[in-house]
Amino acid sequence: MRDEQNSEYTNENVIQEDLNPVEDRTGFTGTNDTMVATATRNIAVPEYRYAGFWMRLWAFLLDLLIIWSIGAILIFPIFRLLGISTSQSFMFSPATIATTIVLYGYFILMTKYFKQTLGKMVFGLRVVDLKANDLSWKTILFREGIGRYIALVYAPLTYIVFLVAAFTSKKQGVHDFIADTTVVHEK
Repeated sequence: MRDEQNSEYTNENVIQEDLNPVEDRTGFTGTNDTMVATATRNIAVPEYRYAGFWMRLWAFLLDLLIIWSIGAILIFPIFRLLGISTSQSFMFSPATIATTIVLYGYFILMTKYFKQTLGKMVFGLRVVDLKANDLSWKTILFREGIGRYIALVYAPLTYIVFLVAAFTSKKQGVHDFIADTTVVHEK
């Protein structure tokens, strides 16, 4: 009988210990059940300070100035030196095609490898993926390739594409919605 009482007593202690408050490494005090529930609810979600319309506009204009400068300093003189027409009279001139390749290459490569363009660097902004930690090639190509194409080729839509960022909670433009990204201030 005594052995049975000891085993019952031991079982009661074990049960009682499980219900006693415990402290985890973060300083949380609660029962084991509460800690498990809390641990599953507290997923580390980074808090961002989203970049507004005006900051993004200034960064984009600086990027366009950089691309225009590359065209004026490198592309057009090289084309003239090689005797290739630099006429801008039609959309598919060699100079226009080269400048377009530089534009897309600039936005795609800078965003992939640095998560920001030179314009965004100057203003302390960077692109983040809202689903994952790292920007994938697929995300970059959708955001910078398709999104920029819509924004730059269809001129009337350009204003709408960028103005959307002023009215959304995460300050996302249309190209950000396409790729599920946004632009945030660096910490």
